[in-house]
Amino acid sequence: MKLLRTIRLDPSDTFVFDSAAEPGEWAVPGAFMFMDIELDALSGKARVAFRSGFLGVQSLGWSTLCQIVETSDEGLVGAVNQLATQLVAKFGAPDIETARAAAEEEFAFAASLCDHPKDTLIAMHRVFEDGAIRETFRTLRPREGERPLRAFAFMEVDGEEELAPEERVDLVSMAGRGKR
Repeated sequence: MKLLRTIRLDPSDTFVFDSAAEPGEWAVPGAFMFMDIELDALSGKARVAFRSGFLGVQSLGWSTLCQIVETSDEGLVGAVNQLATQLVAKFGAPDIETARAAAEEEFAFAASLCDHPKDTLIAMHRVFEDGAIRETFRTLRPREGERPLRAFAFMEVDGEEELAPEERVDLVSMAGRGKR
């Protein structure tokens, strides 16, 4: 079975999100985090998290990319239990059984994105339109064979769509703002 784990190819997640997921966390798309929020009013880092963030289930931080990894049934159960515990502790789920059912649903959706070879990277673009949240996903695959993942080792991109100018993130200028 395959699931998603957060991955960090460079430090950009640590300054584009209020809270960045740690590399290697189990991940889900995490749209439920935005269910009770006025989405049109989002700005800054919260808007970036909405537009492109996968949720790391341990830290509840965000990751721009996730990596498809193999796991066992026990790995899935552990990931589901970790998210279910978060849903009870941080989101007011009424009990662990209800939270576990919701967590299983989140991981089933995440697993449905993993119909690609192991080590494929997944990126997301999320929008709110016509009263609904819509997510599109793209994949980045290593050029050839299994190699250690490096930021520029990826060539093939599926599902690439041109972003509107207001949806582009200028990482260079954001990094300069944080320096004194």
